[in-house]
Amino acid sequence: MFEIEDLDETRAPLLDHLIELRTRIIRSLLALAVGFGACFYFADEILGFLVLPLKQAFPQGEGQLIFTKLPEVFFVELKVALFAGFMVSFPVIANQLWAFVAPGLYAREKRAFLPFLIATPVLFLGGAALAYFVVMPTAFRFFLGFGGEAGGLQVQALPSAGEYLGLVMQFILAFGMTFLLPVLLLLLHRAGIITRAQMAGARRYVIVGIFAVAAIVTPPDPGSQVILALPLLLLFEISLLLMRLQERKVEAERAADKAEQVAAE
Repeated sequence: MFEIEDLDETRAPLLDHLIELRTRIIRSLLALAVGFGACFYFADEILGFLVLPLKQAFPQGEGQLIFTKLPEVFFVELKVALFAGFMVSFPVIANQLWAFVAPGLYAREKRAFLPFLIATPVLFLGGAALAYFVVMPTAFRFFLGFGGEAGGLQVQALPSAGEYLGLVMQFILAFGMTFLLPVLLLLLHRAGIITRAQMAGARRYVIVGIFAVAAIVTPPDPGSQVILALPLLLLFEISLLLMRLQERKVEAERAADKAEQVAAE
């Protein structure tokens, strides 16, 4: 049974944790605000960078973005600044998250968790780069190929700025998030929720699931689906290899601990 004095003694540590959490959140929001302000100043340049895949997909000298509502471009630039500002400030946000969580971890847990924290932005940027440099130009050329003439009328592509930005953000986020598959699998494996043998036995279902996800998050053209599915399959196989190395390391540590216990006895 807890006494009232025991409950009173727990208030100070809890209050300290809440104060630290508030401080970390405020610092993260300030970093996001600074990143947003800087990116809003360069919103035109950032939007120009995001427009390049569409510009390259159009025939030379053709193509344009339109807006059908007066404030549309303004809100597009706000979204661009917020999206880019989060990308810029993510290292600071991740650092604040790590600084809050790390004191509660053992040294072995810190060494185990830190690679995942480093791999997350690297894999996300890899997926985003694949979407920007490979998938979007391919998909846009595919879509523009449906233009031409119908019933004596010219069918032209006139994408709006807001719709185009939404499509670009969908591409980047979808590819970036799906490239985090190894991080998710290795975390589940380290937590003991899944094993390498289970994932290897379910390989055929994983392959079907990967192609299903690729079909959902990409445009309907088969090329984009294959471009996403193949790297995900490779990442899945790499995850299995890392799981095997992880299991060997755990077995070696257990053997060393057992040997130390035997020697102590």
